[in-house]
Amino acid sequence: MLGTSGKFNENAFTGYRANSKSRPKTNKMNRINKNFYPYLIFILIAVPMSAFSQKVKNKNNYTYQVREEKGDLNHDGKMDKITVKMDTVDETRPLRLQVFLSQPNGKLTLAVSSDKIIEPQFPTENHGKFNGFQIPNFFIEKGVLKMWSEIKGGNITYHFKYNKGNFELIYVDKLTSDTTKGYIDENTIFTETKFNLITGVRIESDEKLGSAEVPKVRKKRVLIRPLPRIQDFKFSDKDRY
Repeated sequence: MLGTSGKFNENAFTGYRANSKSRPKTNKMNRINKNFYPYLIFILIAVPMSAFSQKVKNKNNYTYQVREEKGDLNHDGKMDKITVKMDTVDETRPLRLQVFLSQPNGKLTLAVSSDKIIEPQFPTENHGKFNGFQIPNFFIEKGVLKMWSEIKGGNITYHFKYNKGNFELIYVDKLTSDTTKGYIDENTIFTETKFNLITGVRIESDEKLGSAEVPKVRKKRVLIRPLPRIQDFKFSDKDRY
């Protein structure tokens, strides 16, 4: 290369050679990037679509109805309805509770749905074994939705009441025993728990089967705010009450 003085400029020539050698690499990288982008776009689109398809598939498999109860839940004088349906495709046999409220036109509209409130019949942690409990029963009494469930050593009943668009847990009644033999006898002690979540008063009483002794009573205040909503409630929450 010639400089301004007309002499050969070695530095300019060296820079030119360096730039010349780097050009093929830049072109190669551009080709790689151009080939990579379509694959990247495909992955970004395919993964969400796959997840969405799986979600839709799981959502539509609750087809076997095992429970239905009708009654007025929101005090409007119209019959509302609750259903419990099982997913017969999922090996764990999960269950879905749905509450439908009557509208002025007489049609039922879905108000709340939960897949967490009832334990699957064959929980994952049981490795294919039955959980040992029957599917909960539901009752509608004086505008209150009651869910009666079997638990280890007894049973528990949850009371949910409609309030400002939500079904809130207002009361829990639980009965358990200390038996470990699989049957009860004169030494079995029953513990009854009555928990009013509105006032926060929780009362426990122990009574031996067939005993004339006055039951031992324990009373304490446990305030839970906000009140648990049915859509947030999980079957494992039984240990809280």
